[in-house]
Parts: sequence; structure tokens; C-alpha cells
Amino acid sequence: MGVNIRALILDVLMEVTEGEAYSHIALRDTLEKYEYLDKRDRAFISRVTEGTLENLIQIDYIIECFSKVPIYNMKPLIRNLLRMSVYQLKWMDAVPDSAVVNEAVKIAQKRGFFNLKGFVNGVLRACARGLDSVTYPSAEASPLEYLSVRYSMPQWILTKWLYQFSFEDVEKMCASFQAERPITVRVRTQQVSKEEIIQSLVSEGVTVLQHPYLDYALKLTGANYLQALTAFRNGWIYVQDVSSMLVTEIAAPNWGDYCIDVCAAPGGKSLHLSDRLKGSGYVEARDISEKKVDLMQENIDRLGVINMQAALKDAMKYDEKSFQKADIVLCDVPCSGLGVIGKKQDIKYKMNPTRLEELVRIQQRILSVSQNYVKPGGVMVFSTCTIGAEENQMNLQYVLDQFPFRLESIDPYIPEALRGRTTAGGYLQLLPGVHDCDGFFLARLRREG
Repeated sequence: MGVNIRALILDVLMEVTEGEAYSHIALRDTLEKYEYLDKRDRAFISRVTEGTLENLIQIDYIIECFSKVPIYNMKPLIRNLLRMSVYQLKWMDAVPDSAVVNEAVKIAQKRGFFNLKGFVNGVLRACARGLDSVTYPSAEASPLEYLSVRYSMPQWILTKWLYQFSFEDVEKMCASFQAERPITVRVRTQQVSKEEIIQSLVSEGVTVLQHPYLDYALKLTGANYLQALTAFRNGWIYVQDVSSMLVTEIAAPNWGDYCIDVCAAPGGKSLHLSDRLKGSGYVEARDISEKKVDLMQENIDRLGVINMQAALKDAMKYDEKSFQKADIVLCDVPCSGLGVIGKKQDIKYKMNPTRLEELVRIQQRILSVSQNYVKPGGVMVFSTCTIGAEENQMNLQYVLDQFPFRLESIDPYIPEALRGRTTAGGYLQLLPGVHDCDGFFLARLRREG
């Protein structure tokens, strides 16, 4: 008996929307468990799962145009079955409508919802017939609802962003989360030149573009399996967004500096610092997760890095031995992750205002502990991969109010294209779609005295 691939998709959606699972992990586990499935089936599972989650709010809006039962009054399994089916009807022309409807009815029956198979059949047939006649909210009359439905973004997040940014910039951000983006890598030229790295990538069928912000950043397309590339296996390239690379740029380490990265996993920023120090100084990459620390150390050993070590430490607990020991402290605090929704679509559904408030408290605790490790005259870089004043500008103000730090201009360290109103003052909010990178916040603080 063959595996029903639509039933597998439904199980992943249930784990993500009804449970605590993250989509990339639930999807990866499913594909590993059924690794014998052919390439086409695996691609179908990934496309429908990711596409359904990416467009969830718009899909729910469509379903409610054709169902007398509101979406959240439905049984969870039926709700997710309809969602994945509507995704196929609207976004996958290669799949016949009749096949989508029939498969959904079969699954409903097989999962014990025999009495609801008529409901599933009716709603999906009505959707298939009427998709082109759905009226969506207009940007002029209902800008908030328009953005929410068009880009499947929760209204509470949009409300915050619209308070802080223009409608045009918020729409650019939302659109960028749904756009295909190349992989960005940092080239590591300790062993070979950048030209040789590019040549190696091109010879293996990868399309390489220079990133406009940093000379050592490249955009790659057509790299289906990174681990198979010679440049990746040899440690010549490291997958990292430019926003993350800018953290090391504004930290601006000097030869021999002692650096602590308090929330380092997966280790990209620490490794970048280590590379910039050219074997001098020392970088301690700390994290609270033993598994992540082990993975970072494996990476350090694999790449043959001599001036960096991974360490198991909780950033919220004061480490007396590190008191005023570091020239540079990186404080890339745990955050809502709303700047990287394009890479992790379900972040926007898992986050809520209460959780955001909890995160702000955690961030302030980490900042108040970590500032102790900065030498007089040393530098602390505060960063997040999110968008929004509570986690960024307000936390920055918290540090300035509570501790002996002053902001320093980051203009000398960043490309001209990124210099603006705030950068001379010491911080930068990067917006996806507006800037050519992830959503990210970074600030440079100097300890006084």
C-alpha cells in the first residue's frame, strides 16, 4: 500500500498549526522518515506545506467566502484539509481541481469524518468554481485588512509596523517575505582567493552575483544542495545574510581583541569575528543549548579555526570571571524573529503580543548582564533579527539609561547605501524589501570610563 502524500502534508500542518512544531523541523522530519519517496513527491510535499503556511490568512479568507461555517468553528483537521486543498486549487495549475477535491473527501472519510465529507466536497467545489470572483479588501478603503489578506500577515504585527513605517515600506516588507531570494554567503579567503571561489562555484553550475553592500558577500542561485559544493565542503564559503555580516563590520575588531558572543548559535557572527582577527585574539562563542554548542564546536574544528571556542553558558546568568574582560561583546539577543519571516513563515503565527513582552524582558536581562563583560573603552554591539521599536530602539534606550555607554556613529563601518538618519547616531534598522537583506537591527555602544 503506497503512502498518501496529501495525508503526510495534513499531518505536518496539524503539528504546526495545532501543536508547537516549527514547520521547517516538522517538514524535515517527515521527508527524512519517508526518504524513499521519489523526487517529485518530495517536492510536492514541500511546496504544498510551505505554500499553505505562507498564504494561510489569504486561504482562510477565501474559505470563508464559500463556507457557512467560520474557519475557527471547524474541526482542526477539516480546517487544515480545506486549507491545503485551497492552496492547490489557487496556486497549482498542474493539479486538476477534481483530483484536489476527491483526495480531500477521501482523507476526511479515512480520518473518521464520514459525516463531514459532504461539507468538504461542497466547500471545495464552490471554491474551485468561484475562486476568480473572490473580492479582496482594497488598499485604499481598508489598508490594514488589505495587507493582512494579500500577504497573510497578522493584523497586530501590521498595526505596529504601520505606526512606525510608511504604508509603502510595510508593503515592500510583506512582499519580500513571499519572494524567492538567493542564498547569501560570506567568502573566506584564508586558503584561496575570492576569484577562485567564484570559479569553483560557477564550474559546479551555480549562478553567482556580487552583493552590493559588502565585497566578500555573494548571492547564489541554482545551488540545490549546498553541502555538495566544493567551496562549502572546504569551508571557503559560509552561509550568512549580509545583515548578520554587518554586525562584525560595526564591531570592527582590532588585532588581538578578546571577544565574547553571548548568544552565538549557530555561530556565524563569532566565526566572522574570528576570521577578521586573522588568528589573533580570542572569540568565545557562548550559548545556552548544549546541542548547539556541540554543533558550533564541530564547525570550529572542521574549519580549523584556532582563535575561537564554543562554550555552554546562559546569557541571563552573570559570569563573574568575565567581568570587564572583553574588548568586544556581541549581544545578538533572542527575539521575535519578525525580520526573517521569509525564511521561517510560521514565525508570524507563533508570535503574539504576550510572548513579545516576555521576550523584551529576557532581552533586557541579557543586556544588563552582558554589559558587565565590556572593558572600559570597549565596544558592545546590540543586534536582533526583528523589526519594531519595543525590541530595538526601546531596548537601546534602556541600555543608555541604565549603564555607562554611549552610542557611536556606525557610518565609518557600513556601505554608503545604508547610511542615513540614524546611522551617524549609532544604529540602523534594516527592512527586508527596502534593503537588500533580512530585517535586522544593529547598534554600536562604547563603554565610558
